[in-house]
Amino acid sequence: MYVNVAVLRETRAHERRVALVPAVASKLIKLGGKLHMQSGAGAAIKLPDAAFADVVFMDDRRELVGDADVVLCVQPPALEVVTAMKPGAILICFVYANNEPALVKALVEQKITCFAMERIPRISRAQAMDALSSQSALAGYYAVELGAAQMMRVLPKITSAAGVIGPAKVLVMGLGVAGLEAIATAQRLGAVVEGYDVRPETREQALSLGATFVDTGVDATGKGGYARALTAEEKAKVDAALTRHIQQADLIITTAAIPGKASPKLISHAQVAGMKAGAVIVDLSAEGGGNCEDSRPGETVEVGGVTVMAPLNVPSRLGSDASELYAKNQYNLLALMMKNNIITIDWTDEVLAKTALTHDGRLCDAPPPGAALSPAKAA
Repeated sequence: MYVNVAVLRETRAHERRVALVPAVASKLIKLGGKLHMQSGAGAAIKLPDAAFADVVFMDDRRELVGDADVVLCVQPPALEVVTAMKPGAILICFVYANNEPALVKALVEQKITCFAMERIPRISRAQAMDALSSQSALAGYYAVELGAAQMMRVLPKITSAAGVIGPAKVLVMGLGVAGLEAIATAQRLGAVVEGYDVRPETREQALSLGATFVDTGVDATGKGGYARALTAEEKAKVDAALTRHIQQADLIITTAAIPGKASPKLISHAQVAGMKAGAVIVDLSAEGGGNCEDSRPGETVEVGGVTVMAPLNVPSRLGSDASELYAKNQYNLLALMMKNNIITIDWTDEVLAKTALTHDGRLCDAPPPGAALSPAKAA
């Protein structure tokens, strides 16, 4: 006996990742998987089909999924893929159900059990499966690189015979996984780093990474470890406290998001207008409209003398590492249900129960925090 696992090639624009890499393929085989992949699935990250051992490659995606017990991908698949899957099969990928009503309807009608990766509960036991966190860490790192490439000065302090230059001042706004990784990266590169978050408990995390914490006196801790929306009075207080730090920064990285809602505006037009010439903003919350009022999702714009970048699907730009982490996240989730060469879903398991989006012709409970806006849909 074995579990027939199919891996799709991604078709959405600007998506380079793949749901399986060779190092993880061998682990899936040990779990009892018989692996099939769509030809060229890893081509976007220069990963040839020949790099995979004991994997059958197929061109036709409908044929690929037709007899699959489990289908793996990164972005939501096309409707024709779902309708080609057999009833009772399992689909594992990012879904963002609020943006995919037609897909969710097809999953229900086809009686597909779908585990949506953005629904992984943020509990200690599920950390190895938390794809949102693994991908956000890469985005935080890459944001520093993107910003540094646009800056007209260096990040570290450099001493030469002609004199001393630097270091640059970096402000990171939003201290989740991406923000903390941005702080760590900027700190390693020698910048003077400040961190800000509306949740005061992030202060210790910022300080532990060598940054100074910007305290505005407002506590906006929400449910599930996420920030809540600020009241008008709180926002005015925060804006007043932050303006000086924003206008002294050479590079600002914003990462703040509220699940299921538009990204909060942390930087106003007026604050951008008062920033120093040559400063750069990298807005990692562009999928939700951006944290900066001047952000245009998917574009880089010049506002006065300030460069405002709002890139979409940032983890995909580091496709090789992002694919490896994502594949490991999916493997760890599959390991909860693949045993003795068969699939057994324990619905008393909190991770499986909360990650499930559809099962046996019905929609499971409402998406938890984290199931906000889809990067691909926003693009």
